[in-house]
Amino acid sequence: MTNFDFKQFRNAMGTFATGVTVVTVKDSNSEVHGMTANSFSSVSLEPPIVSICVDQRAHTLNMIQKNGRFGINILSEAQEDISRLFAGQKTNSTDVDCTFHYSTRDIPLIEGALVALECEVYKEEVVGDHTVFFGLVKGITFGDEEKPLCFYKGQYTELNTR
Repeated sequence: MTNFDFKQFRNAMGTFATGVTVVTVKDSNSEVHGMTANSFSSVSLEPPIVSICVDQRAHTLNMIQKNGRFGINILSEAQEDISRLFAGQKTNSTDVDCTFHYSTRDIPLIEGALVALECEVYKEEVVGDHTVFFGLVKGITFGDEEKPLCFYKGQYTELNTR
């Protein structure tokens, strides 16, 4: 039993400012799918492992499990439309400039991302209503030096560097 409700918990978690990523994966027909995620974290330096949390209802969950690998694309502030597209906030993909290239491991990565990580599933764990995937980083692609896309209190925001 808790002394708060779901909305209060969500609002509390929203006060933690994060960067924005899009997790990308290919399905069995080689079509690219993605989901916007800010539940991304570095876990270990040696070996290099990161984590992402995927809702049990997300269509990308089974694709990651079947494929065994995925990309994590850290977006720049110029890529807000891409984030909105993969968050389901934009339905017309023709209005969004999103191009993919494929790594040598055949993982789809977003052109222009600040950083793109190629990951193999190292471990997965069901926790509450999400599956946490631990990805062993097998490759890194650096983009142009730009500011990251940030998310705070349910809104996109700019990083203020003084």
